Amino acid sequence: MIVNQPVTRALPGLLTSVSLAFALLVTALPAQAQETELPSIGGAGGGLIAGQQESDIGRQVMVSIRRSAPRITDPLVYDYLSAITYQLVPYAPLQERDLTLALIDSPAINAFAVPGGVVGVNGGLFLNAVTEQQFASVLAHELAHLSQRHFARRMEQQATNAPLTLAGMIAGIVLSAVTQSDIGFAAIAGSQALAAQNMLAYSRAHEQEADRIGMDILASAGMDPSGMPEMFEIMMRQNRLQGNRLPEYLSTHPLTQSRVADTRNRAAQYPDEKIRDGQEYHLMRSRLQVHYAPSPEVAVETFEAYLEQADPKRIDAIRYGLSVAYLENRQYEKAAGILNELLEKNPGRITFQVTLAEVRLAQNRPDDARAILTEALARNPGNYPITYTLAEAEIADGNGAAAADYLRQLTRTLPGQEHLWLKLAEAEGMARNIVGVHRARAEYDVLMGDLEAAQRQLRQAQEKLPAGTPQRQIVTERLAEITSRLNAQSNG
Repeated sequence: MIVNQPVTRALPGLLTSVSLAFALLVTALPAQAQETELPSIGGAGGGLIAGQQESDIGRQVMVSIRRSAPRITDPLVYDYLSAITYQLVPYAPLQERDLTLALIDSPAINAFAVPGGVVGVNGGLFLNAVTEQQFASVLAHELAHLSQRHFARRMEQQATNAPLTLAGMIAGIVLSAVTQSDIGFAAIAGSQALAAQNMLAYSRAHEQEADRIGMDILASAGMDPSGMPEMFEIMMRQNRLQGNRLPEYLSTHPLTQSRVADTRNRAAQYPDEKIRDGQEYHLMRSRLQVHYAPSPEVAVETFEAYLEQADPKRIDAIRYGLSVAYLENRQYEKAAGILNELLEKNPGRITFQVTLAEVRLAQNRPDDARAILTEALARNPGNYPITYTLAEAEIADGNGAAAADYLRQLTRTLPGQEHLWLKLAEAEGMARNIVGVHRARAEYDVLMGDLEAAQRQLRQAQEKLPAGTPQRQIVTERLAEITSRLNAQSNG
């Protein structure tokens, strides 16, 4: 089942020193406790943004995204996005390859990459990219921007020309990442809005460089560079259909017919290889098509219609989409029937196993879900979707301690996924481990940029632990780290 990250807070107040015109953007939003420490641009180093500053920018961008942008936290979709991204990363000329991925819950075409190694993708990219090659081309293009520091260089240029502080730039990035950026920019008066748009838009030279490097990344990773001009043509068609309203992606990535032609010519220079899509892309695309359908009933009708005209090579993905639609429409046995047939044909396929377990959980049959997932985990130790769904099965069965064990494993490997900390707090509460609840909530608050709340949670955990115990020492050290950051923030 698709899980949405709830929007629990408004856009954070990252605007301490922003000009009055940009402050108008946030005056209507409620104030929250937040982290306002910001990296600075320039200095003795000649005006360039340093590596550590880029890391700080990335951290602030993720705080903003977590607090303001609806997110898809479905482990299956996230796991696929991570796998395809890191299939490309070894061939990208990146200085820092430890990326942070953000999956935005919006049906619009959009993707972005900003300093600090943050790469964001809208769910709508899956809807509009018909092939995996097209989808990967957008990721490769963004990795190319990141490798060439295009956004950082753009900010350096704008720093002396635009009356926007870095905080405003970060907020602009977030507004670009979600689909309400036009509303955000409408709140900025005249020249300020123009400056923000100019800061966000890549130059023609940067786009051409990202096209060229992105196609090299695709080819080196064993994917088809033709996916890039094909994706551009899809965007151009959307542009024509939408009239005066540009697709979100094109507002920051200007696209012309000559650029499409140029990438088509470049793609023709690579060896002509027939590269097949991986099945997993089409499974995730079907999953998200159900997610964005107007209703479960419409999703069922749509996939039943797809079956009548299905390409034999895509039949399993369509049948999988129908099973997910049946699940969402509470037709559980129909969903299970399809998934069992798919598993007979594809034994051990994780996506089918996890989805079948989701069906059993929806039927309030946690024992059946546990049996499916325990066997799957034995063959795939540490797998994110399997482990997470097992935790959900244990919670459904009232086994908070077992669920917490699984979730602690996940928070060690995916510490930046804030929804995991919330789920861990839930499991710890069920297990009556109050110290565990405080610790998990503290890590959630850190990711949300609320260091004061994290400090309070850790102090409460510390008070409940006997002096001299290893667990108290761990809590005390983490509390010291958070306090140090808060002090630095206050003195900054």
